[in-house]
Amino acid sequence: QVQLVQSGGGLVQAGASLRLSCAASGRTFSSYAVGWFRQAPGNERESVAAISGSGHTTYYADSVKGRFAISRDNAKNTVYLQMKSLKPEDTAVYFCAADPDSEIATLHIAAYDYWGQGTQVTVSS
Repeated sequence: QVQLVQSGGGLVQAGASLRLSCAASGRTFSSYAVGWFRQAPGNERESVAAISGSGHTTYYADSVKGRFAISRDNAKNTVYLQMKSLKPEDTAVYFCAADPDSEIATLHIAAYDYWGQGTQVTVSS
């Protein structure tokens, strides 16, 4: 079992920055990959970024490359998503998720079994 608690998010103007956090408990944190996903109203949940258990490998969706950065602090059992140059189209509920069966990062949503509670990010134009 893995428990994920998210923090951060909010309402910002276009061009601003935000940082999301995802604190994990329940299993050895460095043993599993973590991803960030988002879901806008009327849309399917989509991948944003993923990071391996060691933190050495990261992947990003094309829509956020160069603007978002995923990182993790295994000593604090926390994964972060730093978001810069935010756009109105980044507006969504953001979720972190854990893939407990693998240390290898992936953007495939189906690999993730444990999910955070979600946090709203709203970017105004």
